Amino acid sequence: MPVTVLHDSRPLRIEEYCCSASHGDAPYSERHHGYSLAYVRKGSFGYHVRGQSFELVTGGVLVGRPGDEYVCTHDHAVGDECLVVHPTPELVDSLGESAKGWGAGALPPLSELVVLGELLQAAASGESDAGLDEAGLWLAARFLRLFGRGPRATRASARDRRRAIEAALWIDAHAHEELDLETSARAAGLSAFHFLRLFGKVLGVTPHQYLLRARLRRAARELAAAERSVTEIAFAVGFGDLSNFVRTFHRAAGVSPGAFRRAARGERAIVEERLQALLPALG
Repeated sequence: MPVTVLHDSRPLRIEEYCCSASHGDAPYSERHHGYSLAYVRKGSFGYHVRGQSFELVTGGVLVGRPGDEYVCTHDHAVGDECLVVHPTPELVDSLGESAKGWGAGALPPLSELVVLGELLQAAASGESDAGLDEAGLWLAARFLRLFGRGPRATRASARDRRRAIEAALWIDAHAHEELDLETSARAAGLSAFHFLRLFGKVLGVTPHQYLLRARLRRAARELAAAERSVTEIAFAVGFGDLSNFVRTFHRAAGVSPGAFRRAARGERAIVEERLQALLPALG
């Protein structure tokens, strides 16, 4: 798997993983050599570790801890791309009791993480003036603030996992449109009730939550890289009301869309303020 080191200094290293594996390729065992947070920026894959199985889709986060053996599979989609933050053991240890929450597993797309994952992506691609290390540290700090939600293993048949992954990919492709439960369920060929149960069982979020977070991902990307106004971005990604978008984004990122844009353009004071707000609470 091609791996590119994007940043390597204390307190963290950031890498880019691009995998082209498909269901026809034999999976193999690997080992985590340190702590890691892998933000899935594209694609989908299965993650099997310590007797548990997880399905990751775009916006999800793989959580790795030192020494754990794992296997990644691609039964439902071809390839994936991840940005991986590797904090040093010293950084994790410095966070005290909160570091105990760093269990191996995976997290579904969470609003509070997808916006920072997209900031990390914008910094990595040169579309933002934000510091790559600062964006990575912000993501790690927010993760530790939320670790109590914990990883959620997938207990579903291969057929149900395939259906849920395909549905997530469909929602992601149509996130800018008006979608409701019935429309998404019909696209998946299921009743609304069955679709709701299956999607949540496999991916750990409801279809509406996934739709909302897909829109937030796109909004964060646009805010970091585009010149369009906040209002234009809100409507373009699928929000029908500007005030709802502003409230939702602020709740997710901890800052307003405007402040997020300024942070993406290199205004260090905003990043430092958010880190100071997050890190003391983790100790």
